[in-house]
Amino acid sequence: MVPAPARARKACRELPVWAVAGRLEAARGRGMSEGRAAPGSAASLEELRSWPEELCRRELPSVLPRLLSMYQHSDNWIEHIQILKVIVEMFLPHMDHLTLEETFFSQVLPKTVKLFDDMMYELTSQARGLSNHNLEIQTSLRNILQTMVQLLAALTGCVQHVCATQDSIILENIHSLPSSVLHVIKSTFVHCKDSESVYSGHLHLVSDLLQALFKEAYCLQKQLMELLDMVCMDPLIDENADILNMVIVIHSLLDICSVISSMDHAFHANTWKFIIKQSLKHQSVIKNQLKHRDIIASLCEDILFSFHSCLQLAEQMTQSEAQDNADYKLFQKTLKLCRFFANSLLHYTKEFLPLLSDSCCTLHQLYLQIHSKFPPSLYAARISKAQQEEIAGTFLVTLDPLITQLLTFQPFMQVVLDSKLELPCDLQLPQCLLLVVVMDKLPSQPDHVQALWCTESQLADAAARVSLFRAVFCSFEQCAGELSLPVHLRGVQRKGQVEVAVTLYQHVCVHLCAFITSFPPSLFPELDVALLNAVLSANMITSLLAMDVWCFLSRYGTAELCAHHVTIVAQLIKSCPGECYQLTNLSILLRRLFFFMAPPQQVEFVQKFSPKAAENLPLWQCISLQALPAELRKRAVCDVTRVGIARCREWLSSRRTWGELESLNTLLSALLAVCNSAREALDIPQQTAIMETGSQLWAFLNTNLVTGQPHVQQTLSLLLPLLGFFVHTLDPHLISQVVTLQTSLLKLEPPDHVCLAVLDFVSSLGKFFIPQAFQDKLLPSLSSLFALLLADRNWIVEQHSLEAFTQFAEGTNHEEIVPQCLRSEDTRNKVVSFLEKTPLEDETAVARVERVKQEKGIFREHFAKVAVEAAKWSSLQPDAKRARQEFPLEEEYRSALQAASGALEAVESLLQKAPAPDWLPQKMEMLQERIDELRRRVL
Repeated sequence: MVPAPARARKACRELPVWAVAGRLEAARGRGMSEGRAAPGSAASLEELRSWPEELCRRELPSVLPRLLSMYQHSDNWIEHIQILKVIVEMFLPHMDHLTLEETFFSQVLPKTVKLFDDMMYELTSQARGLSNHNLEIQTSLRNILQTMVQLLAALTGCVQHVCATQDSIILENIHSLPSSVLHVIKSTFVHCKDSESVYSGHLHLVSDLLQALFKEAYCLQKQLMELLDMVCMDPLIDENADILNMVIVIHSLLDICSVISSMDHAFHANTWKFIIKQSLKHQSVIKNQLKHRDIIASLCEDILFSFHSCLQLAEQMTQSEAQDNADYKLFQKTLKLCRFFANSLLHYTKEFLPLLSDSCCTLHQLYLQIHSKFPPSLYAARISKAQQEEIAGTFLVTLDPLITQLLTFQPFMQVVLDSKLELPCDLQLPQCLLLVVVMDKLPSQPDHVQALWCTESQLADAAARVSLFRAVFCSFEQCAGELSLPVHLRGVQRKGQVEVAVTLYQHVCVHLCAFITSFPPSLFPELDVALLNAVLSANMITSLLAMDVWCFLSRYGTAELCAHHVTIVAQLIKSCPGECYQLTNLSILLRRLFFFMAPPQQVEFVQKFSPKAAENLPLWQCISLQALPAELRKRAVCDVTRVGIARCREWLSSRRTWGELESLNTLLSALLAVCNSAREALDIPQQTAIMETGSQLWAFLNTNLVTGQPHVQQTLSLLLPLLGFFVHTLDPHLISQVVTLQTSLLKLEPPDHVCLAVLDFVSSLGKFFIPQAFQDKLLPSLSSLFALLLADRNWIVEQHSLEAFTQFAEGTNHEEIVPQCLRSEDTRNKVVSFLEKTPLEDETAVARVERVKQEKGIFREHFAKVAVEAAKWSSLQPDAKRARQEFPLEEEYRSALQAASGALEAVESLLQKAPAPDWLPQKMEMLQERIDELRRRVL
């Protein structure tokens, strides 16, 4: 036989739930008292609702287990809710709050969550078939939604009961409640957010119940946050269940924030306020368990979303002609939301900064993204000046203290100064502005913080980091588009003066100079290295910025410091081999610094780098002699002129080949520097000597020689302006030769610097009266010369051609030549536009910005490819069997032979012009003997 208890259990499993409850009651031999009914039906649950409070309290031990059993075994959603409501409303107030988790929450809530998920699944599945004509699905969906609203209300009752019965809450005692409630809330909000797509255009059929569902979830979360605010945690306990539970709660609310961000701004903000509050309240015990990276990322995402919304509203108001007060109020509301999120981030960052090392990249990007969408960025929204000021004064000001907090945090510095930092075009200007902000704040920081920012990383295990100075120059270099427009920033407003907008160049330059004034002396070597590297940059505007800062440093410092800098630059120039852009940059810097030297230091410089020594002329070709006192200038002019002319005559007498022109070009450049800067100090014999020397050198030039030899082209480029200084005293025959050679050269498309030298000379001819005997030959040549130059498509040559032609036309006595130079309609229109100062193309401001943005993208792609190719070639090993290894100095041999060939062509040209001198045959025989000797050595 089967034992009686077993038979009873078997029978119970075969009976309905409600009958099981009744039979269990009867089996216990206890009938229900008068006025009570066994909870075995819906009617019985209704009777329980009528029980008085005292009766519920007294019968709790016997009724609750049966209700819980019924709840666990029921498969009917409506019955579930009815049982849950009875338990919550009638019996929950009488349960011991210390045992709630064990006796109620842990047994009921998992089933409740599953029930809710099942209803949500059914709701989503049936919603696809919703329509105006399908009343069955419509009724079913509405019933499910009503049931879900009741379920949320029951959960709200649970939370309210805990809040009402306890002053302080131990989270472990109710840990099933927060997790279950948060799951239900998130699922509800997700469904409401996706309702437009879920209900496929028939949302209006259930919108009222969806609103009720959202409202109930809203109230439930609000009540839960009140409960969680009452939680107490022991700061002396490092690890326990409460810590884990609180961390889970905070991150669950974080997930909810991402759902409701676009649904209810006030609710979203309040949720964030609670997250920050709880994180700080329990900071001492949960700080190591919180996922700070997720919190920072979500907060930054919400800041950007709100900021973009704010910009869109501002842009709409700017484009709209009529001012809408409702739009403006919404704009202000959204702007305040931006400020709230920014302040929350500021507060959170301040408290948890040591734990935010993996969030620094996110914070860096936040700053860049915000400023990339705000003026003066090329990619900014087009908003009115009033809205710009309102956004800056309400929201952007909160980012300033954020940077101050991060300034001392080394991981943030590592991100900002990363040597491999590659930013898209729209973030390059914000990066430059951020570095300027850092510079402004560093002087108030301790020396070790300044040292970290201003020195490059040297540890082998650390990521490569450039210095702040180098980062500023590199970032500045990438803002070519913003510099060319140029964009303008707010200037520094002085007392009693109107604020004037400044260009990006002015902004960076002024702040760099201001930073230098407070710079610790120990870091000056870093500054020197950064300035020198920037001066040697291939980017002209970057080099110019570095020169401006260097000049400020020399003026701000002592006379000895300035003299020291001049000496260093002078030594660099003397040691720089050949012609290169670095030498040009250093020459400009030396010229500028020389003006800031005190007279005693200038005397020392002249003594140290005496112009009497030919090896020092490379320096004196860079220096403006106007920087020297009158007496010292006169002596320097005399020394440079004497040495320069003597060496030129020595070159002429020795008949050196045109391949050995580097030293001659240095001499001519030094003489040209004297004429440019101190011509008044030249006496008549000196001027005559320079003119005669230039004329003698010109006699050796011809078209073929200039075309094939870069050094000869440089000689021509120096001789032309040198002769231009003495154009009044030049022989008309020489001028005719010069113009004829120039015309021939231009037809062969010479380098730009040759064209510019030609322009320099022909513009000076406006002051020269051409004798009648030469007019028939010279005037047509001049008109042809100007016609060729004005038609040049190179914009640099074109601009200088317009300037030179204007200067010539204004000064010449031969007015008949002017219209002959303008041979085409296009040229005439170009000259007229130049004289009237009208742009050649009518480009709107918007179009200009779009063009610059496109150019930035093209340049970025180009330089990225160049960098990749450079890295590829630098990684390749040289071929050990290359021809250049087998024949050392092969290129030098080729150059020397080409120069010799050019010299022979020059002799041939001279023989055609005039009879040979008596000594020429002897010299040619000696040259032939040397050639024979060289041939024997080669063979």
